[in-house]
Parts: sequence; structure tokens; C-alpha cells
Amino acid sequence: MHNTCDILAIAAHRDDVEQTCGGTLLHSASLGLSTAILDLTRGEAGTRGTAQDREAEANEAARMLQVGWREALDIPDGQVENTWENRIKVASVIRRLRPRVVILPYWKARHPDHATAAKLGYEACFVAGLTKVQTGSESTPHRPFKILYASLYADVRPSMVVDITPYVEQRFAALMAYRSQYDNQNAGSRIFVPREEIRERTFSMARFYGLLGGVRYAEPFVQKEVGLVSDLTMIPVQSI
Repeated sequence: MHNTCDILAIAAHRDDVEQTCGGTLLHSASLGLSTAILDLTRGEAGTRGTAQDREAEANEAARMLQVGWREALDIPDGQVENTWENRIKVASVIRRLRPRVVILPYWKARHPDHATAAKLGYEACFVAGLTKVQTGSESTPHRPFKILYASLYADVRPSMVVDITPYVEQRFAALMAYRSQYDNQNAGSRIFVPREEIRERTFSMARFYGLLGGVRYAEPFVQKEVGLVSDLTMIPVQSI
């Protein structure tokens, strides 16, 4: 039997989803939708913590985000590549979970793993729908209806934002579950933001996107397709 979900968020590293679309997953769960997270790597190459630390923290964060399924692939951390082998690995998960919506990182990013994850994820969604491609035990084709790109850290105007106002504290708590990453420590002190500044930064960004959407806090997304509207009087966000 397939362990299906409505929304699958795919990211390069454990804690990426918490930063970019954790509030959206919480909002979706409140609507009765089933959510899942696929981390492409296990975090073994990170400056801080170990893969074992990251796994325990990811499981705790998943509980806080109310996701029903979370796993990590064995793609080497820092070496995410868009290979056929990796596309098959991701496609197998897509066939198993059969999501209607897949959330990917935005395709332009400072970290190469993030940018590659966007392309890898998109192509895996395509491969998952090819009838003659075998992905192991999960071989029934499935292609998500919608692919969205979480654009929180991208210098781009979003196509839409999701109101996360009721969930912003829980979203932040899920991020802070990664104590190996965000507790103050000497390792990576020149790279990582001090813990006392993380709250201000994350809330400020969510507030900015909330202002764009006419709410208090929001997370931004980009879609490549044109939007379709049937009732002009019901389009949200006031113009004037």
C-alpha cells in the first residue's frame, strides 16, 4: 500500500525546509492535508554537528511541523548532483508518496546543493511519471500536479505567499530544534548567525512577505505557470 501525501517538500539539507516552508506545512496540516519531507542528504559534511545529530533533530522538527513522513536519502552532503541515479532515487519516493504538490528550493541559490536540488527535484518529478522507467519496488507512475519553489532567500518577486501568522512561533521552534546548528559555539562562528539574532532575522523576513500579501507573517513561493482565475471579485490581496 502506498503511504500517500498531499504535499511533499524536498530540500538538500535537514533544516532547509524549516527555514523556507515550515509554516506552510503547518498551515496545510491545519487544513487536514497530509505533508511529508524528503531531505536529499544527511548532513555529514556540515561544519557543525554530525549526521546522527541532524537525524535526531530532524525527527523532532518533523513532529513540531506535524508532518506524517520524513526521510533522508544517501546523496553525499555538499555533492548533490543531478544524475540519473539520483533522479531515480527521488522518483522512487515520489511514486511511493504520490503527492499532488511538490515544494522545491528556488532554482537560483548561493549554495550549489540548493540550486541543484531544484533541478534534480523537477526532473525526478518528470521521470516519476514515465511508464517504462523502473524505480524498484515503487514502479507505478505518478507525476505531481503542481511544483512550487520556496523563494524565501531568493531575490525575486514571489508568485504568491502563504499566511503563516498562526504558526510562526511553532515554525521558529522547529528551526531551533537543530541545536547542533544554531546553539552558539566556536565551530563555524564566522559563518553562522548568533543564536540571539536568528529570531529577529526569521521573523523580519516573514513579516516582509506578510506585508506583500496583506497579512502579518507569510512564506513566499514561485510558480512557473500562469495562474488561472474564474472569479475576478474573489482575487485576494487589495490593490489600493
